[in-house]
Amino acid sequence: MGRDVTCSAPQDASGEGGAPVSAAAVTFAVVLPGLLVAHHVGDHWVQTDYQAANKGRRDRRGRVACLAHVASYTGVTAVTVALLWWRLGLPVSVLGFVLGQLVSAVTHYWADRRFTLAWLIRVTGRARFAGMGTPRVGCDDNPCLGTGAYALDQSWHQAWLFVAALLTAGL
Repeated sequence: MGRDVTCSAPQDASGEGGAPVSAAAVTFAVVLPGLLVAHHVGDHWVQTDYQAANKGRRDRRGRVACLAHVASYTGVTAVTVALLWWRLGLPVSVLGFVLGQLVSAVTHYWADRRFTLAWLIRVTGRARFAGMGTPRVGCDDNPCLGTGAYALDQSWHQAWLFVAALLTAGL
């Protein structure tokens, strides 16, 4: 059932001149989209309203809410990668799997505390962009998910999922 892994691609999928494609490249090409799908499920479907509303608080309640979110989120990403690993017979090591999940979880927690990512936005000069799409002060005239801050948050997560997929595929 596809368990044997070879390091060369079929004729039509090989590189220039029939160059072989590494097993790590194939694993990365499978794991990254899996992580991106899992990210959206974990961030938008599995995360509770309570976690979303409280994870940015600068107190114990905020830390616990964020930890609970990251735990459930990591459960989704881990199950996704494990399923791909098992079902497709990917050459993933336990170390690569654990490091990929760890990088994803730690960076997700860091960003989702909100004040941490807000600091990065400020020091990189992205505050104006982050404020795009937010309602005017005292008005509720533009409630949406499409703010600049949301776009920066999601791009942060996606960049680290890229790193997590590289770690998963290469260790």
